[in-house]
Amino acid sequence: MKQTVLIFGLLLSAAFALPAQDWARAKLEKSPRHQEWVELNNGGRKVQCFVVYPEVKDKVVAVVMIHEIFGLTDWAKEMADELAAEGYIVVEPDLLSGMAPDGKGIDGFANQSATTKAVSQLPPDQVTGDLNAAVDYAAKIPSANGKVVVAGFCWGGGQAFRLATHNKELKAAFVFYGPPPQKPDHEANINCPVYGFYGGNDQRITVTVPKAAEAMRAAGKHYDPVIYDGAGHGFMRAGEAPDASDANKKAREEAFKRMLDLLKKI
Repeated sequence: MKQTVLIFGLLLSAAFALPAQDWARAKLEKSPRHQEWVELNNGGRKVQCFVVYPEVKDKVVAVVMIHEIFGLTDWAKEMADELAAEGYIVVEPDLLSGMAPDGKGIDGFANQSATTKAVSQLPPDQVTGDLNAAVDYAAKIPSANGKVVVAGFCWGGGQAFRLATHNKELKAAFVFYGPPPQKPDHEANINCPVYGFYGGNDQRITVTVPKAAEAMRAAGKHYDPVIYDGAGHGFMRAGEAPDASDANKKAREEAFKRMLDLLKKI
């Protein structure tokens, strides 16, 4: 019995520690790029956003980035900074803004389990409103060129796909291992190309790709999914970690290059 409790405790601790990556925080703190926080309005709701600017001379595309189910973690912010390093403005909302028991955002939750539960229970209309506010803000940043795309990971990947069905101003949606829209015929509302990035060893999510492709094709929409052999769920984060598997590392490198190649065409 004691052994069972110990094993459960270790697994629980590992689950809580998953997104708390010291290596991601260290990379973020060493960044030379300008990082700031801005507060946006979604009706009467205040939404905190992490914004990173590239060091460039021309106006650029803005990316609204959507965090994983783990919330706006150090890795989520480091990913935003990494994309900014490639020449893009990144706006990343804390979709848990004001949702913690003390009225704070992600920092107000006691542990990762509580954070994950809170993200999974966010009201869909509230999430859409928060993200639309971020898109509107991103489009009007003086150093942006007015073109906005959305990119999301894990839970955020599903939200990126979903946002494309609600916001016709988007120029592209980058869906990293997230499910397609759950409501029938919502694909007809999509006004931009959708690019999918999926793990070959992530059956829970990757099994949705054929049906999504069929629905998008029937709606006359552009959907281009790529499955990376041997990669698991969350390979963009896991593939960057010091203990990354070869498959996750390879998938991350190829997926990031593909994203950058696609962004250059927008």
